[in-house]
Order: sequence, then C-alpha cells, then structure tokens
Amino acid sequence: MSFFDPLYQTPKWLSRKLTRRQALKSAAGVSAIAAMPLPMTALATSTLDSLKKSDPWLTLDAVLNHLLPSSESGPGAQDIQALAYLYNVVDEQPLDSEEKAFIEKGVGWLNGFSNSQLNKPFVELSTQDKETILRKISGSRAGHNWINTLINYLYEAMLSPPAYGGNPNGIGWKWLNHKAGFPLPDKGKRFYEIPGRYRISVKNLSTEVKRKA
Repeated sequence: MSFFDPLYQTPKWLSRKLTRRQALKSAAGVSAIAAMPLPMTALATSTLDSLKKSDPWLTLDAVLNHLLPSSESGPGAQDIQALAYLYNVVDEQPLDSEEKAFIEKGVGWLNGFSNSQLNKPFVELSTQDKETILRKISGSRAGHNWINTLINYLYEAMLSPPAYGGNPNGIGWKWLNHKAGFPLPDKGKRFYEIPGRYRISVKNLSTEVKRKA
C-alpha cells in the first residue's frame, strides 16, 4: 500500500477524531485543544536523541520540523518538543492502535515515494525537495490525512500544559499571547497519576472493541 492507493478510505477512528476536533474548534477556538491533553511522562534528552537516529522517529522528526520550522516569527517543532510529545502519544498513551499503525506506516510510504522520485529518503532531501514531496502526497486522501494528523499533534504540543510533555515553559502560550487557565497540573498531580483514576490499558483498543462487538 502507499499514499496513492485508490482503495484507501478515511478510517472511522480518524473521522471521529476530526469531527470531535472541529466541534471543539467551532465552540471555543483552536485553544480548546489545550483542554484535551494526553498524559505525558518526561522524556530524557538522551532518549530523545537516541530516537532521532532511526525510523520511524528520524523521519517523523524531519517532517515535524519541516511542517513547523523555527523562525524569527515564532517557535518551531523542535522548540515546542513536538517529537517528544508525539513519542509519548504513540508509545506510552491510550492511543487507538489503528492510528498508531497509520502514523508508522506513513513513514514507510513517505520514504518509498521519496526514493522513487529522488532516489533519497525524506531526511536526506533539501528543504525545497521536502516541500515538493509533501505537497505531492498531500494531494492523495491518505497523504492528506497523514499530514493533517501530524499537524494536529503539533497544535497539541504547542498548546497543552507543559506537564504533558510539549510546550516547555509555556513557549507556545507566550508566542500566542495566551493566558492559560488555572490550576495547571504539576508532575505527580497529573490526572493519570491520581490513585485509582484512569489506570486502564488501551494499547490495543480497536482490537478489544471489535472482539467484544
């Protein structure tokens, strides 16, 4: 399969997610995303550096930094710790297993397409070639969905409370001149750390739901 598979259809998990996000954005603006933080655990710098050495994280880091580069006008993906945020979402948190698979498969599809077009994996391309490749895959439904999924996680990394992994020292809030609501959680007091609360394992949520159905 690839981004350009004519049989690809937007999966139900993504349709539900997009519908929910759109409703929240319409009701309270994009900052409403900050009200939906996923539980995060601190990711050591050494662990993050190690992740960047191999796929899927090597390519995901390159894509995130291209989608939101650092500039004089505002923070980029690296500044808001987008890769650390995404790592915790994909590997540590109650994420739909089909969404996790889609994010990881997209890395293979992207590199396959990049190699077929330019004989190089995505991370080795110039900035202009990266832009060209991403624009081409965005023309497909699967490519559009994959890029949109990563952009949504960039929003979350920028707008969620720092205790959840992204937005270090409130850098995203400061850039947007946003004053966060209170109280904000500290490490050790995040909702998933409260005894007896939210301690469920849903690594394979889709499989479990299908089995019960």
